[in-house]
Amino acid sequence: MPNDQLLPLPSSVHSPGAQQACLLVADLVDSTGLAQRLPLTSYAALMAELIQLLILHFEAYGGQVLQHQGDAVVCLWPLAQTPQAVQAGLGAHQRAARLQLAEVLGEPLALRVGLAAGEVIRGMVGGIPSAYGLPVNLAARVAAAAQPGQTVVCDTVRALAGDAVLMEREVTGLRGFVAPCGLSQVRANTGGAAFQMKTG
Repeated sequence: MPNDQLLPLPSSVHSPGAQQACLLVADLVDSTGLAQRLPLTSYAALMAELIQLLILHFEAYGGQVLQHQGDAVVCLWPLAQTPQAVQAGLGAHQRAARLQLAEVLGEPLALRVGLAAGEVIRGMVGGIPSAYGLPVNLAARVAAAAQPGQTVVCDTVRALAGDAVLMEREVTGLRGFVAPCGLSQVRANTGGAAFQMKTG
């Protein structure tokens, strides 16, 4: 295609500049298996209920849902609200596990949740709130490194959330990230969030 026919970048990306933020990715475990086991109408209804539930849950904690892609939800908080983001991630597991339609269908749901923090640029693309920057990619990789039912955070999030670290180890092998990353598993307790370093 000649250069004069190339489409320009969307002019609707109205961005005031870079900002510091905390990104959360919540990903449904075994969604492909669910799609194979359930009739299409049941699977579609289950996904719709789950995504709506997660959107309302994260918004209740002050987050802005940026997008969802099939079985994953991406949400953003201002950096100062990182503790709320962590608590939202923890609470999402119980909300998903108690989804009534999943119980009716006999398909208990589990999530993997990952959080990362850093500099992003926010904007509207095609009428949809979006964010661009390394933390968006890292949050997705951190979620992928979690086990079902786990909330896992990067070092930056752990430092901002401020609770005790129970064990420290480096994790290597996050796809697309060369440097080792310190990841912490967050566990809920009566005294607040507690952190345990995620092992590879």
